[in-house]
Amino acid sequence: MKKFMDKDFLLTTETSQWLFHEVAASQPIFDYHCHLNPKEIAENRRFSNLAEIWLGGDHYKWRAMRSNGIPETYITGTAEPYDKFLAWAKTIPYLIGNPLYHWTHLELQRYFNISEVLNEASAPAIWQEANRQLATNPSLSVYGIFSTFKVYAVGTTDDPADTLEWHNAIKKEKHTETKVLPSFRPDKALAVQTPSFTSYIETLSSTAGTAIRDLKDLLQVLSKRIAYFNDLGCRASDHALEYPPFAVSENGSTGSEWEAEAGRIFKKALSGEPINSQEAELYRTFLLVCLAGEYRKYGWAMQLHVASIRNNNTTMFNTLGPDTGFDAVHDHQIAEKLAKLLDLMQQRGALPKTILYSLNPKDYYVLGTLMGCFQGDEIPGKIQLGSAWWFCDHKDGMEEQMKLLGNLGLLPRFIGMLTDSRSFLSYPRHEYFRRILCNIIGTWAEDGEIPNDRELLQRIVADISFWNAERYFST
Repeated sequence: MKKFMDKDFLLTTETSQWLFHEVAASQPIFDYHCHLNPKEIAENRRFSNLAEIWLGGDHYKWRAMRSNGIPETYITGTAEPYDKFLAWAKTIPYLIGNPLYHWTHLELQRYFNISEVLNEASAPAIWQEANRQLATNPSLSVYGIFSTFKVYAVGTTDDPADTLEWHNAIKKEKHTETKVLPSFRPDKALAVQTPSFTSYIETLSSTAGTAIRDLKDLLQVLSKRIAYFNDLGCRASDHALEYPPFAVSENGSTGSEWEAEAGRIFKKALSGEPINSQEAELYRTFLLVCLAGEYRKYGWAMQLHVASIRNNNTTMFNTLGPDTGFDAVHDHQIAEKLAKLLDLMQQRGALPKTILYSLNPKDYYVLGTLMGCFQGDEIPGKIQLGSAWWFCDHKDGMEEQMKLLGNLGLLPRFIGMLTDSRSFLSYPRHEYFRRILCNIIGTWAEDGEIPNDRELLQRIVADISFWNAERYFST
């Protein structure tokens, strides 16, 4: 019987073990999409206790605790930090089969050298030892964590209206070798139906120092902000879309008439008039196509995240706000509109490098085949099937995504894993991914499905672990 989560955890063959220990484990980390707080990075934050660094902002854990019947006061409420940690420890034994069980123990092992299984009985000693290390170990500050885990770069998620003051501070002070890159997330500029749209446009106008009175002004401001983000190292945009939009003028126009219609809708929204769903979709389509052209100009990658239905619990949304654990998988049909959206970008010479993610695995065949229609010779793997995301980033989900990519595209060109996390304790997720990757490749080699050519296998694993992303984002 194997020991629980030993050095060969998830590695079932000799070749898999060699690939991980001799190749993948030593690769740097390019966490190209995350939600880390730039202010905490700039200030090289040190966390005061394990609950603060482990449970603060982590809605994955919050959902699990709610499923275990934990009262909200011990999740996002006012309970003492130790009591929150103890509630998490009580939940852990019920997470067997969930990636959180593995991630939790990898984090204890890699950050704190604690190999005990976390449960209610072990919690007091683990709490005491982890807190002792947080207080005394310099490698547990933000910059220390970046150094320990060889984090080459992180891509934070930033609104066009953000001042990027903390990115400026990080760049100026140069206290870390890790590249901290802003990512351009203009979701609020696309959300023309929301009640807060007008106030957001006012905020964007203030940040840019330019009045936004019409659609032409908005496009100029967004172009100006994109240039500013680029100066601070931005290499990617990010869009959270319920589904890919595609709507043009009634006569099928994608020219001046279409632009005029989008402009009319924008002015209507600024005046506080209600926008119907067809108008909103036309506006979003127009703006996305314009933005894509800007991204291409700067060599950025455009990330499209689809199939999340958000804020489903109105009572809890009104209490806690967004990103607190009440989102789920959507089931829109996406093929036709995504195909038309990418095709229009292509026709206009505006299709940038693009990463396609879906929260619903039913979409993988759609994404995996559509991306093959729009590849180009600018860079291998120009259009990517994004890694198993959010509810899919478990062992089965990662295996499904990589095997499907191998069947439909070029797995060796895959740009690999991201954390999509708000937690500085998330870097072992890259290790988790790399172990799964090595087990797939190593098993194929030992089963005779691919050549057991160690030079070839080593190159594939190293590229997917780090080098493909480094080349793709060209930092």
